[in-house]
Amino acid sequence: MSTLPQHSEGQVLPFRQSLMAVLGMCFVMMMVAIDQTVVGTALPTIVAELRGFDLYAWVATAYLLPSVITVPIFGRLGDYYGRKPFVIAAIFVFTLASVLCGAATSMLWLVVARGLQGIGGGMLVGCAFACIPDLFPEPRVRLRWQIIVSSAFGIANAIGPSLGGVMTEQYGWRSVFYVNLPVGLLGILFVARFLPRIRHHTAGKIQLDWPGALLIALALGCLQMVVELLPKGAASTTVLLLGAGSLAAFAGLYFWEQRCPQPLLPIDMFRNPALAVLFVLATLVGFIIFALMFYAPLLLQGGFGLSPQEAGLLITPMAACITVGSILNGRIISHIDKPNRMLYAGFATLALACLGVVTTHHDTPHALFAFYMFLAGIGIGFTMPNLTIFAQHTADRTHLGIATATLQSTRMVGGMLGTAIVGTIVSHSYLWRVTDVLQSENALQWLPQLHNPQVLVDPQAQRTLAEQFALHGGHATELLEHVRQALVSGIHNGQILAVLIALVGLWLVRRVPSIQIVRPERGKRPAPEEAP
Repeated sequence: MSTLPQHSEGQVLPFRQSLMAVLGMCFVMMMVAIDQTVVGTALPTIVAELRGFDLYAWVATAYLLPSVITVPIFGRLGDYYGRKPFVIAAIFVFTLASVLCGAATSMLWLVVARGLQGIGGGMLVGCAFACIPDLFPEPRVRLRWQIIVSSAFGIANAIGPSLGGVMTEQYGWRSVFYVNLPVGLLGILFVARFLPRIRHHTAGKIQLDWPGALLIALALGCLQMVVELLPKGAASTTVLLLGAGSLAAFAGLYFWEQRCPQPLLPIDMFRNPALAVLFVLATLVGFIIFALMFYAPLLLQGGFGLSPQEAGLLITPMAACITVGSILNGRIISHIDKPNRMLYAGFATLALACLGVVTTHHDTPHALFAFYMFLAGIGIGFTMPNLTIFAQHTADRTHLGIATATLQSTRMVGGMLGTAIVGTIVSHSYLWRVTDVLQSENALQWLPQLHNPQVLVDPQAQRTLAEQFALHGGHATELLEHVRQALVSGIHNGQILAVLIALVGLWLVRRVPSIQIVRPERGKRPAPEEAP
């Protein structure tokens, strides 16, 4: 089916088929959400078993980097050929990669498998999010159906941390990847049966912008390597070459996309002030989300000595309240004259949540930490859905898919930078403080065993270290406590940067132009919407 007539006001399918198609999208969103949250909780245990803390951030960035590249590619392909075949292919790739992640025997294997998973995730994000406006072109109708998708995403987020903790303790960390198998199967069944194939471009020759895709890969890949290598004291020549390569690729991308007849990233979207500021805000939100998602579990397990299950329970309020925030947002935004106020509330709440994590110490009540996670979830629920709604309302109809995909892509760029930069801050702050402690104790010979904090989440490694330290007349308990404090301090430093990022986002919201989606009063006809 290449095109579909309008079935009724605001939607292209009958109610029952619309419901089944949206349920298929819910399974897709749940698979992506579960994967993000369970991996974050299980990651400290994974690192301890595979012994690769140096690649801790790469478990996230290896997923995000190919996702960033594939999101705009498949967002554009979905506009041309219809999104249904790419959603089905994406579910298959994502599920296969999950199996490979669960079978990993080294951190390098896991990182490579996460890269393949990122390709599937990028295909899903690039196509699945744009299926909703395809099915429901009218904004008010779309908003009601988006609540269902947001709720499914939030439910998966809610159970993800606890599920990750329980499965890691009871069945081993590999099981957290295999949980994608049944969800992926349900997604394929519903999408193949009920989702229509809608194409917006049915005339003219289609030529995908492969040079643009290559330039995006070069620009972001070099940028990622610069972020990783610069603080580690790598050879300055290598860093300079990578930095120059990234700048050259970005410049080449800008000039090429202006001349390409069918650009992967239409430059006129970025010249639109309303869309440009939304892309920037999505980048900042991604930075904050991934800085919390991947380092709050490390703070609880490595810094405070909690089990994966206990850490998962404390992280759960953040994931669960994304649903609460999204539902509240959907209720409020359709009744207020200035929806921008919800973006102000979202970034302010995220800033408070990150500030709360910065003030958290070993004796902080668990309920208070859970409250900080509650604030983080509410803040995400107030920001990400609204950024999508604003972008879809502002973008031209022919750019709807690529605008939605670019918004998700910029969020992933922010997440990639957030995990890499915060990870670098954590690693260097931790190593500096541990070196200082060992030097004061005249115990620098133990630095190789403590040069990264993976020992803090590996009970067997701690027992071995205690036995070795006792043979030399030392007190391992006191030493490990100093090491834990070093890790806590490093994570606090990383979260301070997240606070600043949230404040920058709060300041930038004022540049978002207002849109009108208030429901008309009963008995009155709605005024025609302003053209994008």
